[in-house]
Formats: sequence, structure tokens, C-alpha cells
Amino acid sequence: MSNNYLRLAGSLSLFASAMHLVIIFGGPTWYRFFGAGESMAIMAAQGSLQPILITLFVAAVLALWGAYAWSAAGIFPKLPLLKLSLILITLVYLLRGVLGLIAPIVSNHPQITQNSNSFWVWSSIICLVFGMVHLKGVVDKWFA
Repeated sequence: MSNNYLRLAGSLSLFASAMHLVIIFGGPTWYRFFGAGESMAIMAAQGSLQPILITLFVAAVLALWGAYAWSAAGIFPKLPLLKLSLILITLVYLLRGVLGLIAPIVSNHPQITQNSNSFWVWSSIICLVFGMVHLKGVVDKWFA
């Protein structure tokens, strides 16, 4: 049975994955614009492979998450540990959204302060939206 929320959830994760790939080609300016932090932008400007590898890893994880959502929606074949994986993916999105709103208020750690408050607000809202779409899809599929 198809689940439009899981279709959308998969599409959102795959779009986020694609955006991470585009950032690699956009270079240091794009790393800065999308909030990867000044250290990532500097490393990219210096030709370091580290920002590329980190960004590729994030893109791969997001693509896998998209594949899991589409698997549950019936677009892809059933993947292993489907229900548990989607519950965990949903929790990660929701926790990142909530904690990203709180972190700049309660922490002065350099990994937090290197990004602007607007980065934390917008990226957290995006994660919360992705998480809510996943939650609705998971609930409709397995708990309704």
C-alpha cells in the first residue's frame, strides 16, 4: 500500500542528499552559505579532501534514508529492518530539529558558535518538517 507521506519523506531526504552534492561543486562559498562552518569552507578553499568526504558521507546517509522511506511507501523493494530504521530516522530528524534550536542558547562550543543563529533556526525548522512528515508516514503505515 502506498503512503504519500512516506513518498514525500523520501523525496525530501533525496533532495537534501542532492543539495549536499551540489554544495561540493559550489565550493567554499556554498559551504559558507549553507552553514557548514568556516573551517569546512577554509578546508575546501585549500583543496582538502576532508570537506568533500564529509559531505559525501552526509549525502549518502540522506540518500539511504530516502531509499528507506520510498521502500516503506512501496516505490523500492522492501529493505531490511524497515520499520525500525524509519522510526530511528524519524527520531534523528526530530531530535536534530529540537536540539538545533536549543544548542545555540545553551552552548558556546566552537562547533555551535561557528554557525549563525539563522543557520540553526532554519536548519532546525527544516529537520523538524522532515521529521514530522516522516512521523506522519510511519504512524499511518504501522500505527494507525
